[in-house]
Amino acid sequence: MRLFVVATVVLAAAVGCGPRPAPEPATTSGPAPRSSVGTVDPARIQRARDGLPPGYEVVDIDPHANPVSLWGFGPDWAADPPECGALPARETEPTRGWSASGPGGIVYAGVMTLAPGVPEVRDARSCGQWSVSGGHAVGTVTRVPAPEIDGAVTAGTSTAVTTVVEGGTETRSHADTFTATIAAESGSRHVFVTVVTDPGSPNPALDATFAADLLVKTVSVLRG
Repeated sequence: MRLFVVATVVLAAAVGCGPRPAPEPATTSGPAPRSSVGTVDPARIQRARDGLPPGYEVVDIDPHANPVSLWGFGPDWAADPPECGALPARETEPTRGWSASGPGGIVYAGVMTLAPGVPEVRDARSCGQWSVSGGHAVGTVTRVPAPEIDGAVTAGTSTAVTTVVEGGTETRSHADTFTATIAAESGSRHVFVTVVTDPGSPNPALDATFAADLLVKTVSVLRG
């Protein structure tokens, strides 16, 4: 399986993103000292659904989901530069979580169990802005500040996606993604929250603040 930043999902011809401005460092908190490493139970993620607005329909997440796939890209997507689309290596067990659709957009919350070893935290200074492409879709990914979470490495992205559909018509979507990598006694976990919205919708969209707050809530729920 390919590897992802974040930064939080997840993941063809690469699309250049033009000159990249020097990014502001993402708001991150460092790995937890071994003495503070606790329990993280992926089964608890269903409890984070309490953070949804009323009226959202909830189903289980695709067990192979990662943040990039949730942005609307198929399995053969490519990043430019390639290292900016790297996903953390995960165990063979499926992603756990849920997706919810409602008037403000589609919300995804998931947790992956990482492969043994200390997760590599990549220097993101060269990935302040990058591009992703796959199938009929292209996207521009911009790194944004992420919420601080004790004992976790967090990251955030804002992604604008354009898809060319039949007849050459273009459709647009937007995705806010926040991730947290957590050390735990049962193995490190990669938690992600993605909110996908339609800029043309007449309904008020869920925003990046909602997505960031839901990540904090989800990590808290997983820790118990």
